[in-house]
Amino acid sequence: MGDESAASDVVQEVLLRAWRAAGRFDAELASLRVWLFSIARHVIVDEARRSIRRPVIPMQRDRLAQAAPAIAPAEDAMLTGWLVEEGLRRLTLEHGSALVETHLQGRPHDEVAVELGIPVGTLRSRVFYALKALRLALDERGVEQ
Repeated sequence: MGDESAASDVVQEVLLRAWRAAGRFDAELASLRVWLFSIARHVIVDEARRSIRRPVIPMQRDRLAQAAPAIAPAEDAMLTGWLVEEGLRRLTLEHGSALVETHLQGRPHDEVAVELGIPVGTLRSRVFYALKALRLALDERGVEQ
């Protein structure tokens, strides 16, 4: 966040939003940890957008580099990975395995269909509906696609 007070404000906002939305938490949709990370991600994005709209005070280039918040793509990727994993758990075994084998493992549809003992068209249908269900699950958790 760039400074300790901004980080403290974000933590307070996350806890406040979690408290207000506690009745909407569903352990079957996501773990408490993933739910809180999702709220935190939204608060951080909101804060970043808010900071963009604030007037910029000119600084020297070296001071600006020191003051800029560190972008942590690894942390964002890890959170997205958890959310995708939670979404995959909501799929049926048939849809989940079709999606994992074709998209995540990168295997050809023909090969996977033979292995599963189903027509290629059925496999493609399962992948289509699995992606649709996964998108819905991610949308429910606030993941922007």
